[in-house]
Amino acid sequence: YDDEHTYEYVIEMLQGIFGYPLEKGFQLAKEVDQSGRVIVATVHKELAELRQEQIQDFGPDPRLPKCKGSMSASIEPAE
Repeated sequence: YDDEHTYEYVIEMLQGIFGYPLEKGFQLAKEVDQSGRVIVATVHKELAELRQEQIQDFGPDPRLPKCKGSMSASIEPAE
């Protein structure tokens, strides 16, 4: 989350890609807003790569004209 993406955008993205319910999407949006990052899923490497691509291909937030593109996502090994 950043100044170029609304909570609604983040929640819709998480619902569309991960199937998360509204409440979970809001929790994750709030966490990324507060800390700058959030773990959205812990999955095997191939699925993580697919989800990363889906996040990066989700497109800009239509609610904000200044939004230039999708959110970013990184893959890290599970601890």
